[in-house]
Amino acid sequence: MGSQEVTDWQGKHVTVAGLGVSGIPAAKVLHGLGAVVTVVNDGDDERSRAQAAELEALGITVRLGDGATLPEGTELIVTAPGWKPDKPLFAAAAAADVPVWGDVELAWRLRGPDAAPWLAVTGTNGKTTTVQMLASILKAAGLRTAAVGNIGVSLLDAVLGEERYDVLAVELSSYQLHWAPSLRAHSGAVLNLAPDHLDWHGSMEAYAADKGRIYEGNRVACVYNLADKATEDLVREADVEEGCRAVGFTLGTPGPSQLGVVEGILVDRAFVENRQKNAQELAEVSDVNPPAPHNVANALAAAALARAFGVPAAAVRDGLRAFTPDAHRIAHVADVDGVAYVDDSKATNTHAAEASLAAYESIVWIAGGLAKGATFDELVAKSAKRLRGVVLIGADRALIREALVRHAPEVPVVDLDRTDTGAMLAAVREARGLARKGDTVLLAPACASMDMFANYNKRGDAFAEAVRELGASA
Repeated sequence: MGSQEVTDWQGKHVTVAGLGVSGIPAAKVLHGLGAVVTVVNDGDDERSRAQAAELEALGITVRLGDGATLPEGTELIVTAPGWKPDKPLFAAAAAADVPVWGDVELAWRLRGPDAAPWLAVTGTNGKTTTVQMLASILKAAGLRTAAVGNIGVSLLDAVLGEERYDVLAVELSSYQLHWAPSLRAHSGAVLNLAPDHLDWHGSMEAYAADKGRIYEGNRVACVYNLADKATEDLVREADVEEGCRAVGFTLGTPGPSQLGVVEGILVDRAFVENRQKNAQELAEVSDVNPPAPHNVANALAAAALARAFGVPAAAVRDGLRAFTPDAHRIAHVADVDGVAYVDDSKATNTHAAEASLAAYESIVWIAGGLAKGATFDELVAKSAKRLRGVVLIGADRALIREALVRHAPEVPVVDLDRTDTGAMLAAVREARGLARKGDTVLLAPACASMDMFANYNKRGDAFAEAVRELGASA
């Protein structure tokens, strides 16, 4: 698993930056190991004070409302992944030669000597689905595993808990990778790269470089996307272990050292004897749920990582068949009057929406919300020929409307200027009016939801509820 330095935590002064899902467990773990822990947090609201009281009861010092100054005597900072690299705290740490780790780095360093290897996945879109598919495949092979990391299950819990694992399926965000300098996965995958979180990273180059850290020190396979040259470039730049191979995945026919699709079958030409001539059937496209193109790509990436770990072909098929996607990811809600209604509220950026729109032939598209600085020209230009009509909702809908005027002027557009609770029902009714038999009404907003809804789940729930109401009145 690579060299593991054993840190004597007794009396070591550690500052944890940020309360929340990673900060609180990190503070408790470090305190339990005997470190002198101080938590700093920018906010000082009611929730922060309640969290602080819980930690202070254990003997942990908490400083609320001051996340900028370095506590005296700090020997290490462990930061929540969302803290931007340009924070004054990190400038102070650099000046004092104090290292900064993220929660992933801490988990990596705290693993035991016989710890389970990590199969790691990153990318702008598809990470969670791919990691869940991978865990399903590994389980089908009889391996003890869990989907962990950026997916909601803490890596600290996974590496320090009672349960023993054979291998972990790990989802990693660009933030987490930025703060994980010594992470060395068994094998890693970058699914795709599109502009996202650029306000945090500062540039597309910095964002890509952080994603590329997932390949550092890989032992068996660096998995990349043939359709996204940037992912292959990251493999070329990575410093890997001797004998580690670049393994591509493609929706087309695979060459040697690739996984791909031939006549509706997922095939492996990477992890087979004599890959110049041989291919191994893994599963049928119909075993992937849902079999939309980008989801088949996710399945191929998951299969590549599983095969890198030595999983047999039958387990890939069984694992994909057993996998059920999370809610609000291309979820078929209902058919009403011959029109399919599909909820992909999770498509919160243009890259995800583009993949979603590519899955259907004739679409009435419900889109809009908070754009987060995104532009929509490329998305609309690529998808224009599939659009029967568009219903726009949300704060930044004008940006999409302007792109539609430029690239799809003949497509009818309904612009809904309302943000009340009934807006989604109105949007679904308008979409119904535009749709014809055989069409798909697709909620793929290409925007964040917080202008109208608490989160993308609530937005998807509102869509599904509106469709059910439509069906009841049909």
